[in-house]
Amino acid sequence: MRKILNKNNNKTGGFMMVEIIVAASIIVVSVLAVMSVAQKSIYVSRQALHISQAAFLLEEGAEAVRILRDNSWNNISSLVNATDYYPLFSGSWTLSTTPSVVGIFTRKVNVASVNRNESTEDIASSGINDAGTKLITITVSWTEAGVVVNKTLSFYIMDIFS
Repeated sequence: MRKILNKNNNKTGGFMMVEIIVAASIIVVSVLAVMSVAQKSIYVSRQALHISQAAFLLEEGAEAVRILRDNSWNNISSLVNATDYYPLFSGSWTLSTTPSVVGIFTRKVNVASVNRNESTEDIASSGINDAGTKLITITVSWTEAGVVVNKTLSFYIMDIFS
């Protein structure tokens, strides 16, 4: 009778070991899943922060160009098309050809000529060059997880004081 009790105890002990392994596995998988979700949410939060910061930098760049235009249209009309300019503030706004970085962000401004349709005077891809209007494109770029992210803002600016 002693042998029978020992066999039953061994079977119960072995089954209990399987239960412990299953429970431990469930706990480990749950902790890993929570950690994965936490890591992804931190990445998404950081990405959202960078996008909102880039939006502010784009708007600030647009305001800098408008201020330059308001000071003198020559500040805008003298810029060379398809050249990268970088807004700098040192008491007043200027555009420099020397790259500048704001934190992790690089912000640049490009200028393009604008053509107008001769009959309608609407902006067109071909026609007469309008010296009093320029297409401004501001780009903010940064590296996110090894990938370069670019956000752009394009707008027309006119010589409103002539």
